[in-house]
Amino acid sequence: MTRRNISTGGPWEGKIGYSRAVRVGQSVQVSGTTAMTPTGLVGKGDPYAQTIQTLKTIEAALAQAGASMADVVRTRIYMANIEQWQEVGRAHGEVFGTIRPATTMVEVKRLIDPDMLVEIEADAITNQEDPQL
Repeated sequence: MTRRNISTGGPWEGKIGYSRAVRVGQSVQVSGTTAMTPTGLVGKGDPYAQTIQTLKTIEAALAQAGASMADVVRTRIYMANIEQWQEVGRAHGEVFGTIRPATTMVEVKRLIDPDMLVEIEADAITNQEDPQL
């Protein structure tokens, strides 16, 4: 099977040596994603806003891979403060609606930047052809 790495140009991709997403066959794995954009962190201090931006970045990576949010079968949510779970969960629920992927939500000691409140991974399986092949 052909492997394709997807980059969204995030500042950490080159520094750490990872891809925002990797597509192999019908499977797309999206790396841990935060609300960091090329212009800076979106939603400083706001877990809801950070979750929405994080999911927008995931959606863009999936689109580059020829998939969509409807193809997501699993998410993993890492939070710096589990007490903010309702705001993060509300944003996740609004975006995924009836898709309802299998999901894990856990608290971690901290993320790579102390202003980041949430990081999300996503796994998708699509029946769409890879647009780059």
